[in-house]
Amino acid sequence: MTDRRDGSDEAFTDAAEILRSALAGDSDGVAGAFDAVVDRSGVTGAYDVAWCLAATMVGDDVPAGGWALDFPGIDEAGYDARWVARFISAYANSDDSTGEALFGAALADGQLPECLLTLAGSAVATLRRRRAA
Repeated sequence: MTDRRDGSDEAFTDAAEILRSALAGDSDGVAGAFDAVVDRSGVTGAYDVAWCLAATMVGDDVPAGGWALDFPGIDEAGYDARWVARFISAYANSDDSTGEALFGAALADGQLPECLLTLAGSAVATLRRRRAA
C-alpha cells in the first residue's frame, strides 16, 4: 500500500464526522460512522480514516526522522491503549507497513472496534488539550 500521509478527501470527511461525534460524547455515532466507512470502502477505508485521526493527533509540523514511543507503563496498558500508542507512533514515523500490521492484528484479535473508539477518544483529548493551551 502507499503512504497515506496525504489522505483522501473522503477519509478526511469521514474522520471529521467521527471527531464531531466523539467531541459530542456520542460513542454510538463514532461506531456508526466507522461502520458506514467499512460498508462503503471496506477495511482499507477504515484504515485510511484511522490514519487521518492519527494525523490529527500528531499534527503537521513533525520533522522527518525516527520517533520513539514514550509511554511509561505501556506494557501494562489495555490492548486498545497499547494499540493507539503504537499506531500513532507508526504514523509519526511514516511507517505505513507497521500501521497496517497493527490494524490487521487488531482486526484478527477482534479488538479493532474498541481500538478505533479509543483512537477517536484520544484524538478528541488531544484537540481539547491544544485548545486549552
